[in-house]
Amino acid sequence: MSIYKDLLKSSLEIIHSENSVVDKMQSVCDLLTSELDYYDWSGFYMSDVKKRVLYLGPYSGETTDHTIIPYGKGICGQAAETEKTFLIDDVMAEGNYISCNINVKSEIVVPILKNGIVVGQIDIDSNKASAFSTDDQYMLEKICTELALYIE
Repeated sequence: MSIYKDLLKSSLEIIHSENSVVDKMQSVCDLLTSELDYYDWSGFYMSDVKKRVLYLGPYSGETTDHTIIPYGKGICGQAAETEKTFLIDDVMAEGNYISCNINVKSEIVVPILKNGIVVGQIDIDSNKASAFSTDDQYMLEKICTELALYIE
């Protein structure tokens, strides 16, 4: 689908800009939530590898209480622990799901790996069930791969 190619191109332009990493992440979140109507919340969590926790970074969408997530807890924590992408069609079917918003039906979490270590992740929530496809996954994984180049 061309929307994913266009969004990937725009995201890469943002990532390769002279802006700070935080500004890049915020701009990517804003872009994704404004262009894809089923991206109801887009945000980044950054890793503290030694403490094995994720800290909320830039995001676009409703405020969340989940500003610190231990590795292994919830979908985000599982993605950090396993270093794998999680594409969840029905969050309520997940035993380890942490609810951020009662309207969320599906979620995708993509880790940001640098030198084999999870340095962060992008987390997208949708109020639509089975919202995400392999096209979303491919685009988000490419965004995370490029963003990793700029994360210290």
